[in-house]
Amino acid sequence: MYTDLYRAFLESDDTLRIFQEKALIFSSIKDRLLPLMDYLSQHQPVEPVVIFDRVMGNAAALLAVKAKASEVYSPLGSELGIKTLKKHNIKYHLDTVVPYIMRPDGKEMCPMEKLSIGKTTEEFYQEMRSRIEAKA
Repeated sequence: MYTDLYRAFLESDDTLRIFQEKALIFSSIKDRLLPLMDYLSQHQPVEPVVIFDRVMGNAAALLAVKAKASEVYSPLGSELGIKTLKKHNIKYHLDTVVPYIMRPDGKEMCPMEKLSIGKTTEEFYQEMRSRIEAKA
């Protein structure tokens, strides 16, 4: 249903796009989890959304739950993220699935993936807010 929009996303410089009934309501070119955190700070999610994200690990999956996603699309996802998406009945379309998201150097697990393990959606969101506020 979102195939053409997803293809356009992959060809763009955007790192995140959020749609509500095929209408683009948010996009960003920021890195990592910042776009999802920006969306959550600017919107009070009530209606289901469809999220296109460059990486859908467990950290992003927890934030997708908070954003009230009904469906997510990503070129890369993790098995940890899939467990979270399944638990919350969110449809997912992932081009490549890995056991977990790695750091850019490929030597160990991404710190956000590690931080998200065992946390509820709200616990992880509050932890992210605290970290962002500490850097501000």
